Amino acid sequence: MSFKNKVVLITGGSAGIGAATAKQFAKEGASIAIVGRNEAGLKAVAQRCDQHGSKTLVIKADVADDAQVKIIVEKTIKEFGRLDILVNNAAVLKNTTLTSPDVMETYDEVININLRAVIHLTSLAAPHLIKTKGNIINISSILGKTYVQTPQLMMYCLSKAALNHFSRGVALELAASGIRVNIVSPGPVRTHMLATLDNNKKVDDHVEPTALRRISEPEEVADVILFLASDKAKGVTGSDYCVDNGVLIKF
Repeated sequence: MSFKNKVVLITGGSAGIGAATAKQFAKEGASIAIVGRNEAGLKAVAQRCDQHGSKTLVIKADVADDAQVKIIVEKTIKEFGRLDILVNNAAVLKNTTLTSPDVMETYDEVININLRAVIHLTSLAAPHLIKTKGNIINISSILGKTYVQTPQLMMYCLSKAALNHFSRGVALELAASGIRVNIVSPGPVRTHMLATLDNNKKVDDHVEPTALRRISEPEEVADVILFLASDKAKGVTGSDYCVDNGVLIKF
Protein backbone atom coordinates (compact mmCIF):
# COMPACT_ATOMS: atom_id res chain seq x y z
CA MET A 1 0.00 0.00 0.00
CA SER A 2 1.24 3.47 -0.80
CA PHE A 3 -0.13 6.72 0.57
CA LYS A 4 2.30 9.00 -1.19
CA ASN A 5 0.81 12.49 -1.69
CA LYS A 6 -2.01 11.64 0.75
CA VAL A 7 -2.75 13.66 3.89
CA VAL A 8 -3.98 11.90 7.01
CA LEU A 9 -5.49 13.53 10.10
CA ILE A 10 -5.37 11.39 13.25
CA THR A 11 -6.84 12.31 16.63
CA GLY A 12 -5.52 10.76 19.81
CA GLY A 13 -2.16 10.53 18.09
CA SER A 14 0.23 10.76 21.01
CA ALA A 15 0.17 7.10 22.06
CA GLY A 16 -1.39 3.70 21.56
CA ILE A 17 -3.39 2.99 18.41
CA GLY A 18 -3.18 6.61 17.20
CA ALA A 19 0.60 6.70 17.45
CA ALA A 20 0.98 3.31 15.78
CA THR A 21 -1.33 4.38 12.97
CA ALA A 22 0.65 7.58 12.37
CA LYS A 23 3.90 5.63 12.13
CA GLN A 24 2.40 3.08 9.73
CA PHE A 25 1.06 5.82 7.44
CA ALA A 26 4.45 7.52 7.57
CA LYS A 27 6.14 4.31 6.40
CA GLU A 28 3.80 4.34 3.40
CA GLY A 29 4.64 7.90 2.42
CA ALA A 30 1.70 9.89 3.81
CA SER A 31 1.85 13.38 5.28
CA ILE A 32 0.28 13.37 8.71
CA ALA A 33 -1.42 15.73 11.14
CA ILE A 34 -1.53 14.25 14.62
CA VAL A 35 -3.77 15.69 17.31
CA GLY A 36 -3.79 15.27 21.07
CA ARG A 37 -3.47 16.94 24.44
CA ASN A 38 -0.03 15.49 25.24
CA GLU A 39 2.32 17.70 23.24
CA ALA A 40 5.46 15.85 24.34
CA GLY A 41 3.93 12.57 23.22
CA LEU A 42 2.90 14.04 19.89
CA LYS A 43 6.38 15.40 19.24
CA ALA A 44 7.91 12.02 20.00
CA VAL A 45 5.56 10.35 17.51
CA ALA A 46 6.27 13.05 14.92
CA GLN A 47 9.99 12.47 15.29
CA ARG A 48 9.49 8.76 14.53
CA CYS A 49 7.28 9.59 11.54
CA ASP A 50 9.80 12.05 10.15
CA GLN A 51 12.47 9.33 10.16
CA HIS A 52 10.51 7.74 7.31
CA GLY A 53 10.62 10.96 5.30
CA SER A 54 7.11 11.92 6.28
CA LYS A 55 6.02 15.49 6.87
CA THR A 56 4.26 15.57 10.23
CA LEU A 57 2.21 18.38 11.72
CA VAL A 58 1.75 18.38 15.51
CA ILE A 59 -1.51 19.94 16.71
CA LYS A 60 -1.94 20.20 20.47
CA ALA A 61 -5.70 20.44 20.94
CA ASP A 62 -8.66 19.19 22.95
CA VAL A 63 -11.25 17.68 20.61
CA ALA A 64 -13.96 18.36 23.18
CA ASP A 65 -13.52 22.10 22.56
CA ASP A 66 -15.48 23.30 19.51
CA ALA A 67 -13.14 26.18 18.77
CA GLN A 68 -10.10 23.92 18.87
CA VAL A 69 -11.75 21.39 16.53
CA LYS A 70 -12.17 24.14 13.94
CA ILE A 71 -8.50 25.06 14.36
CA ILE A 72 -7.47 21.42 13.83
CA VAL A 73 -9.03 21.37 10.38
CA GLU A 74 -7.84 24.87 9.50
CA LYS A 75 -4.23 24.10 10.45
CA THR A 76 -4.24 20.83 8.51
CA ILE A 77 -5.54 22.45 5.33
CA LYS A 78 -3.23 25.45 5.70
CA GLU A 79 -0.19 23.18 6.11
CA PHE A 80 -0.96 20.57 3.46
CA GLY A 81 -3.62 22.10 1.22
CA ARG A 82 -5.80 18.99 1.28
CA LEU A 83 -7.19 16.16 3.39
CA ASP A 84 -7.55 12.56 2.21
CA ILE A 85 -8.08 10.44 5.32
CA LEU A 86 -9.60 11.19 8.72
CA VAL A 87 -8.98 8.78 11.59
CA ASN A 88 -11.22 9.57 14.56
CA ASN A 89 -9.31 7.77 17.29
CA ALA A 90 -9.38 10.05 20.36
CA ALA A 91 -11.34 8.56 23.23
CA VAL A 92 -11.57 8.54 26.98
CA LEU A 93 -12.64 5.80 29.37
CA LYS A 94 -14.08 6.77 32.73
CA ASN A 95 -15.60 4.48 35.33
CA THR A 96 -18.88 5.48 36.93
CA THR A 97 -22.17 4.05 38.17
CA LEU A 98 -25.72 5.35 37.95
CA THR A 99 -25.68 6.29 41.63
CA SER A 100 -22.26 7.93 41.59
CA PRO A 101 -22.34 11.65 42.38
CA ASP A 102 -20.24 12.29 39.26
CA VAL A 103 -22.41 10.29 36.87
CA MET A 104 -23.53 13.25 34.74
CA GLU A 105 -20.08 14.83 34.76
CA THR A 106 -18.65 11.54 33.53
CA TYR A 107 -21.39 11.23 30.92
CA ASP A 108 -20.61 14.70 29.56
CA GLU A 109 -16.87 14.07 29.34
CA VAL A 110 -17.14 10.65 27.70
CA ILE A 111 -19.84 11.63 25.22
CA ASN A 112 -18.17 14.91 24.32
CA ILE A 113 -14.86 13.26 23.45
CA ASN A 114 -15.94 9.85 22.17
CA LEU A 115 -18.98 10.93 20.15
CA ARG A 116 -19.65 14.66 19.86
CA ALA A 117 -16.09 15.49 18.84
CA VAL A 118 -16.23 12.82 16.12
CA ILE A 119 -19.44 14.28 14.73
CA HIS A 120 -18.06 17.82 14.83
CA LEU A 121 -14.70 16.97 13.27
CA THR A 122 -16.35 14.83 10.59
CA SER A 123 -18.72 17.64 9.65
CA LEU A 124 -15.84 20.11 9.28
CA ALA A 125 -13.60 17.67 7.43
CA ALA A 126 -16.27 16.41 5.02
CA PRO A 127 -16.07 19.31 2.50
CA HIS A 128 -12.32 18.73 2.15
CA LEU A 129 -12.73 14.96 1.88
CA ILE A 130 -15.34 15.42 -0.85
CA LYS A 131 -12.72 17.25 -2.92
CA THR A 132 -10.25 14.37 -2.65
CA LYS A 133 -12.79 11.50 -2.62
CA GLY A 134 -11.25 10.61 0.72
CA ASN A 135 -12.38 8.35 3.50
CA ILE A 136 -12.99 8.16 7.23
CA ILE A 137 -12.14 5.47 9.77
CA ASN A 138 -13.78 5.71 13.19
CA ILE A 139 -12.18 3.76 16.02
CA SER A 140 -14.87 2.14 18.13
CA SER A 141 -14.66 -0.89 20.44
CA ILE A 142 -16.17 -4.33 20.79
CA LEU A 143 -17.74 -2.87 23.95
CA GLY A 144 -20.03 -0.93 21.62
CA LYS A 145 -21.40 -4.22 20.30
CA THR A 146 -21.94 -6.58 23.19
CA TYR A 147 -23.77 -6.26 26.47
CA VAL A 148 -22.17 -4.22 29.25
CA GLN A 149 -20.09 -6.75 31.13
CA THR A 150 -18.86 -4.17 33.63
CA PRO A 151 -21.53 -1.71 34.81
CA GLN A 152 -18.89 0.92 35.59
CA LEU A 153 -18.12 1.13 31.84
CA MET A 154 -21.67 1.83 30.73
CA MET A 155 -20.92 5.39 29.55
CA TYR A 156 -17.99 4.21 27.43
CA CYS A 157 -20.10 1.40 25.96
CA LEU A 158 -22.92 3.86 25.26
CA SER A 159 -20.58 6.24 23.45
CA LYS A 160 -19.15 3.50 21.24
CA ALA A 161 -22.55 2.02 20.39
CA ALA A 162 -23.71 5.50 19.36
CA LEU A 163 -20.50 6.01 17.37
CA ASN A 164 -21.25 2.83 15.42
CA HIS A 165 -24.72 4.05 14.47
CA PHE A 166 -23.38 7.48 13.53
CA SER A 167 -20.69 5.90 11.36
CA ARG A 168 -23.19 3.84 9.39
CA GLY A 169 -25.50 6.81 8.97
CA VAL A 170 -22.77 9.13 7.74
CA ALA A 171 -21.44 6.38 5.45
CA LEU A 172 -24.81 6.36 3.74
CA GLU A 173 -25.00 10.16 3.57
CA LEU A 174 -21.51 10.65 2.16
CA ALA A 175 -21.56 7.72 -0.26
CA ALA A 176 -23.13 9.94 -2.91
CA SER A 177 -20.00 12.13 -2.69
CA GLY A 178 -17.67 9.17 -3.08
CA ILE A 179 -16.52 9.16 0.55
CA ARG A 180 -16.15 5.84 2.34
CA VAL A 181 -16.72 5.58 6.11
CA ASN A 182 -15.75 2.50 8.10
CA ILE A 183 -15.37 1.37 11.70
CA VAL A 184 -12.57 -0.51 13.43
CA SER A 185 -13.58 -2.13 16.72
CA PRO A 186 -10.62 -3.37 18.75
CA GLY A 187 -10.83 -5.81 21.60
CA PRO A 188 -8.01 -5.94 24.15
CA VAL A 189 -5.02 -3.97 22.84
CA ARG A 190 -1.78 -3.43 24.71
CA THR A 191 -2.29 0.27 25.46
CA HIS A 192 -2.44 2.59 28.44
CA MET A 193 -6.24 2.51 28.24
CA LEU A 194 -6.30 -1.26 28.71
CA ALA A 195 -3.89 -0.94 31.62
CA THR A 196 -6.31 1.42 33.39
CA LEU A 197 -9.48 -0.49 32.47
CA ASP A 198 -9.56 -2.47 35.70
CA ASN A 199 -7.25 -1.60 38.57
CA ASN A 200 -7.47 -5.20 39.80
CA LYS A 201 -6.14 -6.66 36.55
CA LYS A 202 -2.80 -6.67 34.83
CA VAL A 203 -2.78 -6.19 31.06
CA ASP A 204 -2.09 -9.87 30.40
CA ASP A 205 -5.12 -10.83 32.51
CA HIS A 206 -7.24 -9.67 29.56
CA VAL A 207 -6.06 -12.68 27.54
CA GLU A 208 -8.68 -14.91 29.16
CA PRO A 209 -11.76 -13.64 27.24
CA THR A 210 -10.06 -14.04 23.86
CA ALA A 211 -10.46 -17.14 21.71
CA LEU A 212 -6.90 -16.85 20.35
CA ARG A 213 -5.47 -16.41 23.85
CA ARG A 214 -3.59 -13.24 23.01
CA ILE A 215 -3.79 -9.44 23.19
CA SER A 216 -3.37 -7.30 20.07
CA GLU A 217 -0.53 -4.86 19.64
CA PRO A 218 -1.46 -1.33 18.47
CA GLU A 219 0.31 -1.96 15.16
CA GLU A 220 -2.13 -4.77 14.34
CA VAL A 221 -5.05 -2.38 14.62
CA ALA A 222 -3.13 0.18 12.57
CA ASP A 223 -2.69 -2.38 9.78
CA VAL A 224 -6.47 -2.78 9.51
CA ILE A 225 -6.92 1.00 9.51
CA LEU A 226 -4.44 1.36 6.65
CA PHE A 227 -6.18 -1.37 4.67
CA LEU A 228 -9.55 0.38 5.02
CA ALA A 229 -7.99 3.71 4.05
CA SER A 230 -6.38 2.23 0.94
CA ASP A 231 -7.66 1.55 -2.56
CA LYS A 232 -7.62 -2.15 -1.68
CA ALA A 233 -10.82 -1.43 0.25
CA LYS A 234 -12.41 0.85 -2.35
CA GLY A 235 -15.61 -1.22 -2.28
CA VAL A 236 -15.90 -1.20 1.52
CA THR A 237 -18.06 1.35 3.33
CA GLY A 238 -20.35 1.25 6.34
CA SER A 239 -18.48 -1.83 7.59
CA ASP A 240 -17.18 -2.68 11.04
CA TYR A 241 -13.93 -4.61 11.32
CA CYS A 242 -13.26 -6.28 14.68
CA VAL A 243 -9.69 -6.79 15.84
CA ASP A 244 -10.55 -8.72 18.98
CA ASN A 245 -8.71 -12.05 18.81
CA GLY A 246 -12.07 -13.78 18.88
CA VAL A 247 -13.66 -12.24 21.97
CA LEU A 248 -17.07 -11.80 20.36
CA ILE A 249 -17.34 -15.37 19.06
CA LYS A 250 -17.23 -16.57 22.67
CA PHE A 251 -20.39 -14.65 23.59
